[in-house]
Amino acid sequence: MSNTTASVDSPNDPGDVLRHLRPGADVIVPIQFGEPQTLLDTLEGSAERLERVRVHRMDPFAERRYIRGEFGDRLRHVDYFLGPGSREAYWAGTCDLVPNHFSEMPLLLRRVTDRPLVLAAASLPDRHGYFSLGTNADYTAAFIGEAPFFLEANANMPRTFGQNQVHISQVAGWCRADRALPEVVPVPPDERDHAIAGHIAERIADGSCLQIGVGRIPDALLAALTGHRDLGVHTEALSDGMMDLIECGAVTGTRKHQLRNKHVATFCVGSRRLLDWLDNNSSVAMVPVDWVNDPRVVAREPTFVSINATSEVDLMGQAASETIAGRYWSSSGGQADFARGAMYSPGGQAFLVLHAATSSGESRIKATLTPGSVVTTLKNTVDHVVTEYGVAALRGKSLHERAMALIAVAHPDHRDRLRHDARAAGLLR
Repeated sequence: MSNTTASVDSPNDPGDVLRHLRPGADVIVPIQFGEPQTLLDTLEGSAERLERVRVHRMDPFAERRYIRGEFGDRLRHVDYFLGPGSREAYWAGTCDLVPNHFSEMPLLLRRVTDRPLVLAAASLPDRHGYFSLGTNADYTAAFIGEAPFFLEANANMPRTFGQNQVHISQVAGWCRADRALPEVVPVPPDERDHAIAGHIAERIADGSCLQIGVGRIPDALLAALTGHRDLGVHTEALSDGMMDLIECGAVTGTRKHQLRNKHVATFCVGSRRLLDWLDNNSSVAMVPVDWVNDPRVVAREPTFVSINATSEVDLMGQAASETIAGRYWSSSGGQADFARGAMYSPGGQAFLVLHAATSSGESRIKATLTPGSVVTTLKNTVDHVVTEYGVAALRGKSLHERAMALIAVAHPDHRDRLRHDARAAGLLR
């Protein structure tokens, strides 16, 4: 590893990153918008010079040549949450997938990497010599001060605050690449999404602290909360819907116990409008995931409310959220982290949401999970399961009561079959 000191006034050539990659090197790359595209282009363009370099990252947006396995063992992708850029590659066997809870990512990376180099997108350095990791803190910010960073500074990356600031003295090198960041434009919710949102919104009290995922149902819920007051944000992903709720005054953070008056997240994903809103917005605190998602931290916020999506639920309450039809689609993420934290929060609640049936009409509530499905959130942890037909409250309920509650929120076309299967399994008397 080179010991050269980077200069704020003199960016490096992207090719200089190759000097820091010894044989067997481990590289850590942020989630989603934090991808340093030019630096990864450089690694792929010089792959013949590399030996057994592994790139560790979560949820890549776009498939790349190294993810497809084009460079063999010279440059290989290790994934911790399948995204659109790695899903097919994993199915084809050209990359690896490591199971994890999102909160434990820094711990895992410390164990499985050896003197890693962090490659990340960042804002331009400020007059004090600090770069910001912008839309990200995630697991990469946990390595500030522990591992060298090689940054790709981008004038289009918003400058954010919190614990994602990297000083020039901690940077092995940096290059400049002013490129447009990708956008994730919200898809409008449908009637089912709004129905689910209505069931949950009426159960959320003013002053609650929220963790809400990204997608149509979360956006519908956020829109349904505009009449609430003094809500707080302590969330994994900050999205357009959360921004809208903050702007309308429903979210203030004044009743939070930790980082009061701050909107806490560990990464951001959304539209160009969200990126512009984030820039120099001191109300947002970007904090590493091993604090944000730690169930012990979450539990210290009273009336914490966690809302996440799942793929299917069986009649005992087991939730499979990372496989679809028995095939790996994503990974655990922070779902179990927040479900556990909410369970111990005074007055806390956790909701798992799903449409009652698939687009082809198959029930998502099943007597037994689809073969090959992976249990993401244990039945002992699941609190509420919500479909467009209502809320099944499971905590503290018997297996018989759970089956009855889940059948009641299943699609009406499937309820008779579910009752039959539940009796056959001994769940219903």
